[in-house]
Amino acid sequence: MKRSSSTQVQALAQRICMSAHKARRVIDQIRGHSYEKTLMLLELMPYRAFYPIFKLVYSAAANASHNKSFNEADSVISKAEVNGGTIVKKLKPRARGRSYPIERPACHIIIVLKDSSKKKTDQDIFLETKNVWRDPIIERYIEKEREREKKDGSKNKSTRFPPWRKPKSSFPLVRTTKKLLHRSPGR
Repeated sequence: MKRSSSTQVQALAQRICMSAHKARRVIDQIRGHSYEKTLMLLELMPYRAFYPIFKLVYSAAANASHNKSFNEADSVISKAEVNGGTIVKKLKPRARGRSYPIERPACHIIIVLKDSSKKKTDQDIFLETKNVWRDPIIERYIEKEREREKKDGSKNKSTRFPPWRKPKSSFPLVRTTKKLLHRSPGR
């Protein structure tokens, strides 16, 4: 069973007949904006994908006001994602009895509205941090950097290159070019 947050409302549209790439182009522009600004942005977009997303945002706001009595003016789009769906494969008849394949992609769109006026509960914080994946190598590097900053201050810190991306000297380049120059021709 999926737990629902007390400050978030979700709306889901499945099997929308359009590619996920075209829907993401619109979703990326509305993520993080307020409800009213999102509606204004969607009405002015020249893409075909705006209409199902517009209906979904409107539906999510209706869910929020009816089910959890949120104020639409305080709602913010906290999460908006597009996942690929099934691909219907068809054949289009062409000249001389041939046929060309046609793929009709579908996508699933999820919009989550968050009420910015309400406070977060412990359950909300747990649900937000539950599925966050963190790379352990990067986490260790960040911890070491913080310890180094505390010990030395930020004076010795190199901001241009991280330790794994320091520019290499030209010595290995010279060595490889010498090998190429002294290679004997042959089969």
